[in-house]
Amino acid sequence: MSTRSAVVDQFIRVAHEHGRPMPSLHDDMPLLESGLDSLCFAIIVTRLEDVLGVDPFSSENTLFPVTFGEFVQLYETSATHGPAFG
Repeated sequence: MSTRSAVVDQFIRVAHEHGRPMPSLHDDMPLLESGLDSLCFAIIVTRLEDVLGVDPFSSENTLFPVTFGEFVQLYETSATHGPAFG
């Protein structure tokens, strides 16, 4: 499974589990318009760490992404460079 597929899968699963409608995921979609709240994002990040073996937010230098595309890119870059990336 690609990094992008893993991210998409977790967004859809968490939205479904929390009864939230999931808009069409596209790179320009602002995360604030995803319909997910901070708890949902925390669950997504925790699950992606389990699935991908990286937590890009563990670095003090990481800026939180604004769009879905930036979120995916953050994980793609972290998965390529490993957990020490930051």
